Amino acid sequence: MPVSAPRNSLVIPVYGNRETIAPLVEAVEGIRDRIDGGLEVVFVVDGSPDDSHSRLVEQLSDRGLEARVVEHSRNFGSFAAIRTGMSLAKGEFISVMAADLQEPPELVVEFLEHLHGGDVDVVAGERASRDDRGDAFSKLYWLLYRRFVMSEIPAGGADVFACTAAVRDVICSLEHVHTSLITQLFWVGFRRRLVPYDRRKSPGESGWTLRRKLRYLSDSVFAFTDLPVRMLWLVGLLGLTVGAVLAAAVVIARAVGAVAVPGYTATILVIIFFGSFNMVGLGIIGSYVWRAYDTVKGRPGAIVRDVLEFPTGEDADE
Repeated sequence: MPVSAPRNSLVIPVYGNRETIAPLVEAVEGIRDRIDGGLEVVFVVDGSPDDSHSRLVEQLSDRGLEARVVEHSRNFGSFAAIRTGMSLAKGEFISVMAADLQEPPELVVEFLEHLHGGDVDVVAGERASRDDRGDAFSKLYWLLYRRFVMSEIPAGGADVFACTAAVRDVICSLEHVHTSLITQLFWVGFRRRLVPYDRRKSPGESGWTLRRKLRYLSDSVFAFTDLPVRMLWLVGLLGLTVGAVLAAAVVIARAVGAVAVPGYTATILVIIFFGSFNMVGLGIIGSYVWRAYDTVKGRPGAIVRDVLEFPTGEDADE
């Protein structure tokens, strides 16, 4: 007799989380026991350099938790892992949770309860506070991002969310390679609700390196605004205006005999300034062109190498 699919799905990207695998699985079991409609969990191991995959398989082997362990062929990034998990989720409602347990597990329960009510399509966690480093930088980043890129993003940023299957279908249909999944979630609209929470300190070492942060920053900006190009226009016009004024002053000074020999230093400084400005402009324009080209190539955002389903064998029959 076929068993109906659970009403709820939980997607968890995994990268460098060997220290939190055991408490993570326990937390997921607690979530399953507190929600109505059943729960399936999709773990997406995104090319993790440690033994997170084997530890996860070991923890799930005798738990009886309905889960799938999806393994990417290499590291594609957390957003790609979340998209993979969302695309494979079978539930009517899909929630996302971080594997490092910085967001309280009960937040997922609250997300799904709001979605079960039927009056919202998207529920996102809004950071009220955070017990980790980088708080000042994070606040400044999101302040500027809200001001110049996406005003609907929560003031403290967002990392975890839940949505209906209909919203998931829209998100997964957007063919963007280098982008911000969180910003896409707010860009598509739908009925939203924010749930404030206090972010915890990660018990393990964070894989959120400076390089990844800079990549996230550039993807979040270039994929959703032409602000850098408009700033380039303004700076270019300002430079042109200043250059015209200085040129007029030099011509007048030359005409009245105030300048006998052209200044070598001034010439070099002008060349360096406008040459550097030109390189910055080419870099900004190149960032947009490269992202458009990479999307047009049609390469997948991630490649799945293997999928394991739990429970298996006799456990599944029972």
